[in-house]
Amino acid sequence: MMDLKGKVAIVTGANTGIGYETALDLFKKGAKVYVACRNEEKALSAMARMKANGGTGELIYGHLDLASLSSVKAFANVITSKEQRLDLLVNNAGIMIPPPSKTEDGFEIQWGVNFVGHFALTGHMYNLLEGTKGSRVVTLSSNAHRGAVIDFDNFRLEKEYSPWREYGQSKLADLIFALELERRLRANAKQLISLAAHPGYSKTDLQKHMDKNMLASLTLMTAKDGAQPTIVACLSEEAKGGQYWGPDGYDEQRGKPGLAKIHSGALDETLNANLWDWAIKATGVTFPF
Repeated sequence: MMDLKGKVAIVTGANTGIGYETALDLFKKGAKVYVACRNEEKALSAMARMKANGGTGELIYGHLDLASLSSVKAFANVITSKEQRLDLLVNNAGIMIPPPSKTEDGFEIQWGVNFVGHFALTGHMYNLLEGTKGSRVVTLSSNAHRGAVIDFDNFRLEKEYSPWREYGQSKLADLIFALELERRLRANAKQLISLAAHPGYSKTDLQKHMDKNMLASLTLMTAKDGAQPTIVACLSEEAKGGQYWGPDGYDEQRGKPGLAKIHSGALDETLNANLWDWAIKATGVTFPF
């Protein structure tokens, strides 16, 4: 088993699902893992279950509400005050098709949590990441990025709410972010790398708002199996910056980790640069390039 003793990781949404399995794997391999979640009670319960599974690492709860840019900054300040290194940032937390609502900062909730909060977190963590040799950022996207569109006129519920459209937009933005960050890192000769991953069709709390009949019609992997593309992106020597990992089976719904297809909506260089510029202005968080 790979030895991650001395390594430091942050996994957002690590109290459940893909995030839980990712954090558990890193903990078992010896890493210090920050379980970054909004709900402390759920996080501590998850950490207790991880410890019961056995591991040589360390688990630390960190309060992080991705629906609040002030909470993201406060969490980042705690990390930067305590840690001298950060080897892995796993932008995992997400929500899918909830009732319409907005974040503390006025963004449509899926857009704000899935994309905006993680963009800001990565920016706050950038210096620590870049200063740690071999570090990686892994951002979770979804098959839902296929066919999605970035609508700059609908980030704050300006239009009638369409839950799946808004979800797809947020996951397309996550993939764009991973790719655009990697492009800028390479253009500026940085050592940090950025990758993306998706879990295919996996059984997690993410589906709690789905229609039960639709959910029953799907064949779902376990969360542990669904976390494997993320873990490969985090740890494998075969994983390189700019790659997108997912299940290798039919339509990338299930299977073992393999390189996933990046659909054309995430490959428009002008769009990607415009979204980056928008996010810088929206969050007030800057990167040194």
